Amino acid sequence: MKWLKFRIKTITEAEDIIISTLYDIGLEGAQIEDKVPLSAWEKEQMFVDILPEGPEDDGIAYLNFFVEEDGEVSAAELLCRIHEELDGLREFMDIGEGTVEIAETEDVDWINNWKQYFHQFTIDDVLVIPSWEEVEQCDQDKIILHIDPGTAFGTGMHDTTQLCIRQLRKYITPETVLLDVGTGSGILAILSLMFGAKKAVGTDLDPCSREAVRENMEANGIALADFQMMIGNIITEKEVQDRVGYGCYDIVVANILAEVLVSLTPVIVSQLKKGGIYITSGIIDDKEDTVREAVEAAGLEILEVTYQGEWVSVTAQKN
Repeated sequence: MKWLKFRIKTITEAEDIIISTLYDIGLEGAQIEDKVPLSAWEKEQMFVDILPEGPEDDGIAYLNFFVEEDGEVSAAELLCRIHEELDGLREFMDIGEGTVEIAETEDVDWINNWKQYFHQFTIDDVLVIPSWEEVEQCDQDKIILHIDPGTAFGTGMHDTTQLCIRQLRKYITPETVLLDVGTGSGILAILSLMFGAKKAVGTDLDPCSREAVRENMEANGIALADFQMMIGNIITEKEVQDRVGYGCYDIVVANILAEVLVSLTPVIVSQLKKGGIYITSGIIDDKEDTVREAVEAAGLEILEVTYQGEWVSVTAQKN
């Protein structure tokens, strides 16, 4: 199947009105490209592996619309209608350049397209391998984690995830009951069970996480009774806090944004057992002090701080 791609160069202030206007002529599902920083609310939703801050916002935005090339409406006719709508908007507001580029693109199987980019790799003695690759004979003695990229983030490639994995390895015992906040694909909880933990509970804001966790549990032979998954915001929803439980976790791990950790930490203390371990990551290096202060303000004792690349992990204990 072939698609027509219409790419409009505009300004960030005009994004919403252009999208709304073009919706009326049949253009739906705009793909937005801009450099607007994430809002505080958006950051709170990112209970996932994260990336460093992007480039400074320059006010420029690109809106991409994809239309199936079915012959009902010609590219020239649709392009003309887009220009008419943009010219109408120019009469009462600034839309920047308002230029339109058109291109033809082939339909792509995006999920399977990952296969050319994601390959097996090791984290110490853990081999992370996708379903389309084979375990080599020399790796048979490693802990094998089967995981595929999908709609929920978390493959183990990011520095923040690896920092958490190494800390979990240090503190997990056969009696460990673990809580993974922002579990995503479930990689940290699943590996914790493979390291010998007794039970795991995961929470996430994204409903897609539930299916991703189920698939990854099945791929790695994790019993349903060993890993319970909950959807909701443990920071703000008391119902989620109650379902998770209080004073019953030997380890809480949270690989999320520093700003979210500041809000999470005073809440999560109640979930930890006395003597319980709190492992955090997702902390860009210039936010280390912010998280340290939040951890100490919650009455936890910092045991160690570890680093990888520009990322930081803070491990603390409830005394």
